[in-house]
Amino acid sequence: MSPVQITIKDVPASHVLEARILKKSAKLKHFFRHIIHCRIVVSLAQKHKQQGQLYSIHIDTAVPGKRFVITRKTSEDVYVAMRDAFKALERKLEEHTRKCQGRVKAHLGVLQNSL
Repeated sequence: MSPVQITIKDVPASHVLEARILKKSAKLKHFFRHIIHCRIVVSLAQKHKQQGQLYSIHIDTAVPGKRFVITRKTSEDVYVAMRDAFKALERKLEEHTRKCQGRVKAHLGVLQNSL
């Protein structure tokens, strides 16, 4: 995978946050080996009256023939928002891998008794 591009906007940058992003992005190769690029943007979403500051995690990832864009604005904790965004991307990559290998989920039909 080419180098990961990390952009942090309106959020105090920390080495811990960047290290966690790098660790999670390195784990993506277990789901799909041929990732072309992975761009991650961490920012504050607009403040809501009833909630505190929500963090927005935007991940733009490209693999041969497909591009995945995940955006999560779900948490007041940047690490929870990041976890949710990477989990969503992992599911997309797993599904794409299954399709590439021809292993699509099979739905079991209704069993009928025939006597």
